[in-house]
Order: sequence, then structure tokens, then C-alpha cells
Amino acid sequence: MTTFQPAAASKLSKAFSLIKQSLKGGDHDFTTGSIRRAVLLLAIPMMLEMVMESVFALVDLYFVGHLPHSSYAIQTVGLTESMLTIIYSLAIGMSMAATALVARRVGEQNAVEASKAGMQTITLALIINIVIGAIGFYFATNLLTLMGASQNTALLGTNFTRIMMGESVIIVLLFLINGIFRGVGNAAIAMRSLWIANIANIILCPLFINVLGFGLTGAAIATTIGRSIGVCYQLYHLFKGSNILKARLAYLRPHWEQIRAILKIALPGIFQFVIASGSWIFLARLVAKVGGDEGSAGYQTAIRLVMFFLLPAWGMSNAAATLVGQNLGAKQLDRAQDSVFKTMRYIVIYMALVTLVSMIACSYFAAFFTNDEVVKHVASVALRIMSPGYILYGVAMVMMSAFNGAGDTWATTKLNFIGFWIFQVPLAFIFARTLNMGTTGVFLAIPIAYTFMAAASYLLFRRGNWKKVKV
Repeated sequence: MTTFQPAAASKLSKAFSLIKQSLKGGDHDFTTGSIRRAVLLLAIPMMLEMVMESVFALVDLYFVGHLPHSSYAIQTVGLTESMLTIIYSLAIGMSMAATALVARRVGEQNAVEASKAGMQTITLALIINIVIGAIGFYFATNLLTLMGASQNTALLGTNFTRIMMGESVIIVLLFLINGIFRGVGNAAIAMRSLWIANIANIILCPLFINVLGFGLTGAAIATTIGRSIGVCYQLYHLFKGSNILKARLAYLRPHWEQIRAILKIALPGIFQFVIASGSWIFLARLVAKVGGDEGSAGYQTAIRLVMFFLLPAWGMSNAAATLVGQNLGAKQLDRAQDSVFKTMRYIVIYMALVTLVSMIACSYFAAFFTNDEVVKHVASVALRIMSPGYILYGVAMVMMSAFNGAGDTWATTKLNFIGFWIFQVPLAFIFARTLNMGTTGVFLAIPIAYTFMAAASYLLFRRGNWKKVKV
């Protein structure tokens, strides 16, 4: 007993020390030392970062879900989020390129080129998103109608959608700059920027929705202000000059050769998420057609809850991207591979726990976000069907993050196309329409598609072609 207690106390002390260091942050070279320690130093703040990203949608959903006639408000939030996945696709694709390039340059011990690569991704993102934001703002009503919203819902939700689509530049910068910080191994700054943005959103949401009486539109205003505060925090640290990255305004001047290198990685990265987003938009529209406003609201509630559980795992999988990038830059191929398997082990444990919680408490989760009995029922059914696939979702995510971290973004793009458009979309349509299973058929198609994607991505990873990619 006396021998065990000091040993246990020592392990506990080391664990707390590791957590403290991961939250404190700082630039890290992960090409040496314990792989387990490297994974946890990255994964802990990355998971907390993604928890905060998922909270954005849940906070909006909670407050608008308790408005009078909440079904239209929930549907508007869900459909707008589905449209915003195109923006998220761009943001994530750009952040992938930033992480891969910055991590590779850091692994090569080239801080100046790492800084230039990060700033050039910002330049490219600004050019693209000003155009996209303007289009989304102008055509907001038409886009809601195209997504399957009723005419009444489209009209009532127009201002919300206009503001959310108009803030696309802010969304992209929030993701992109965090990708730059992840590339240098400083995941804590990325985490803190999302915490700051979310705290602001949580405070501002009830203020704009209820106190000032803006209703649904107030949720969009609060979210935009919150995200903007997070971006300001990021920019402060980016230009502070106390990190590996030495950001300079001069680095924002377009350098076309470097932009071509960024696009080589970013375009397939964007495509892979556009492919995924397009499939989710199709599913949202299909559910709206076969399930009506209540069915659509229930599905959107369930998807927000699923994403709440999945985003921390996605954050953990991002650790694999940084570790792969840095270790490939340092020519340590075996260490890069071992890092991925270690990350996958942690994700499987997390997902197993999430599956258990979600299956037991799905009806309670749904009831928390809406008072509508029909919406609650649909959301509960969706969660029961989708939850058993959580472990498969996690395996697929970590494998694909490894490909992206290596700069092999085409591999993930191909996997996404086959998984979503050869499996998920046709199955959802056949189950819902041909077999008359309605919304239940759409829900079933999701875990079936991810079963294929998990198996295919694992086999592709084992082949090892990602180790040969030059960036």
C-alpha cells in the first residue's frame, strides 16, 4: 500500500502537469520525445477548441428553440448551418493547407518560410470570401427556399441567414489562423480564441434575442460579434512576434508561386469538404421534403448534437495532422505513422464513451433544445440510429487528418466522394423514397456510409503512399 500510493500520486502529478502545459500553450517541436505526450499536448487543447466550435450552434439552437413558433426558427438555424458548411469547407480546406505547410516548414527548422506560408493563406482566403459573403447575403431568401424551407420560414429567417452568410470572412479567418497555430504546435492559442468567442456569444445571445427583442436575428448578431472578438485575439498573437511565427504585414502581399503551392493542397482539401457538405445539404433537403418542418427541425437538432460529440474527436484527430506534418518534415516516417495509431487509440476510447452516453440520454438531449413533442421524437430517433456509428466516425477522421497533414489531400477527397456520393446519398434516397422509410431511412444511411469510409481509409493509410508526398 505504501509503495502504491507514492507511485499513484506521482502519476497523477504528471498527468496534471501535462494538462497544465497543454492548456498553457507554446510552440513545440514534436519530432522528438514521447509520442504519447506529443499527442496529448496537442489533443487536449484541440478537443476543447472543437467543443467550443460546436457550442456556437448549440447556443443558438437553445435560445431560438424556446422562441414562440420555434420550429421555423430551429429549421432556419439548421438550414443556414447546412449552407454554411460550404463556407466551413473552404475554411477547413485552407486551414489544412496552412497546417500542412507550416508544420512541414517547422519540421525543417525554417521559421521564416513557415511565417510566409501562413500569411499567404490568409491573403488567399480574404480574396475568395469577400465574394462568397456578398453572394450569400444578397440571395439569402432564395437559398433558404432552395434548401427546402417553406415560404413562411424563408421570409422569417432571411435576416438571420443574411448575417450568417455575410460573416463568412470571419468564419474562415477563425478556422484558418487556428490552423496556422496548430502547424507550429501551439494548439492552446487556437483553443483560447474559440473559448473567448463562445463566452462572448453566450453572453450576447440572450441579450440580443430576448432583452433587445431581435429574436432569431439576434442570434446571428451575437454569433458574428463573438467570432469577430475571437479573430481579434488570434491576430494579436499572430503579430505579437513572441512565437516561432514572425508575422509581417509585408507577407500578406500576394506571392503567386507560394499561392500555387497552397492551392495544390487547399483545393482538394476544399473539394473534400464541399463533397461532404453537399451530401449533408442533400440530406437536409431530403428530410425537409419527406418529414416537413417538424421532421426537418428534429433532424437539425439531432445533427447539432451529433456534431457536438464529433467535433472534440475531430480536434483530437487534428493532432495527427500536426504530428505527421512535423515528422515528415524531419524525415521521421515511422514516428509519423506511430503518432497516427496512438491518436486513433485515444479517439476510439472517447467515441466508445460518447456512444454509451448518447444512446442512454438521447431523449433528454433532444428535450433540452425544444419544447415541440414531434421535433423531440424525430431528434431522439435520429440519435438512436446514428450514435452506434461514432467509433467508425472517429477512425475515419483520424486517418483522413493524417492524409491531410501529409499534404495528401487528394486521398481524402476521393474517399469522401465515394463514401458520401456513392454510398450515403443514394442509400438515403432509396431508403427514404423508394422503400418509403421516410426520415428513418435518411438516418440509417449515415452510419452505413461511415462504415465503408472507416475501412477504406484505414486500408489506404496502411499502404503508405502518404509518406511520399512533397509539399
